[in-house]
Amino acid sequence: MTETTLVLVCKRPAYGSSKQRLSASLGQEGARRIAEALLACALEDVRDWPGPVVIAPAHPSDYAWAASLLPQLQPKIHIVPQTDGNLGQRLNAVDHNLRDRGIAHLIYIGSDAPVLAATDYSAARAALLKHDTVLKPAVDGGVVLMGSRLRWPMLDALPWSTSHLGSALAGCCRGAGQSLAMLTQSFDVDEEQDVFRLLTALKADHRPARRALYQLTCDIVSMGEPGDVQV
Repeated sequence: MTETTLVLVCKRPAYGSSKQRLSASLGQEGARRIAEALLACALEDVRDWPGPVVIAPAHPSDYAWAASLLPQLQPKIHIVPQTDGNLGQRLNAVDHNLRDRGIAHLIYIGSDAPVLAATDYSAARAALLKHDTVLKPAVDGGVVLMGSRLRWPMLDALPWSTSHLGSALAGCCRGAGQSLAMLTQSFDVDEEQDVFRLLTALKADHRPARRALYQLTCDIVSMGEPGDVQV
């Protein structure tokens, strides 16, 4: 079977810049804590990945930070910082960098989809054996996973961070002549309502980072921070 590389596209959690759509209800510190817990979940998946891994931090200045995240997995992990531009431009730049190295099968994830599980990754790897591209849609209209065995078409003009992103991305890939597989829908954590979804989605998840995120979510909600709702 062709080896598949996992690419984690992430931003360094920081007070005042992490998960800003959550900060209105959680506060800046609450948003930062959620961002750190979400990143820990993504790193949990990186540790379990059976093949090579690339971490793509948001800024070249975060190279050392990214390299320090999972030192026990070196040299399995490679660091490829993102460049300037919108998300589409940055993904294209990372993708071109990796494909110029001869890497064919690439699966991209962000750091905000903690419901992703081993079955999802297995399904994505299997899909790339029969299709050029695989997408896992999100309930908000985005995607929580995107993979391809070909270079991505130009992604700069897509409506990133909108409810139309998923359909536009699928159309862009089909328009480039790529065969497409769609996995089952999931969700990522961007809005206050997504935090509440975690209470149900992670309740029976025993992976350590997911347990920690679940407990953090319970603590935040019980304190009444998100919309002052008690559970």
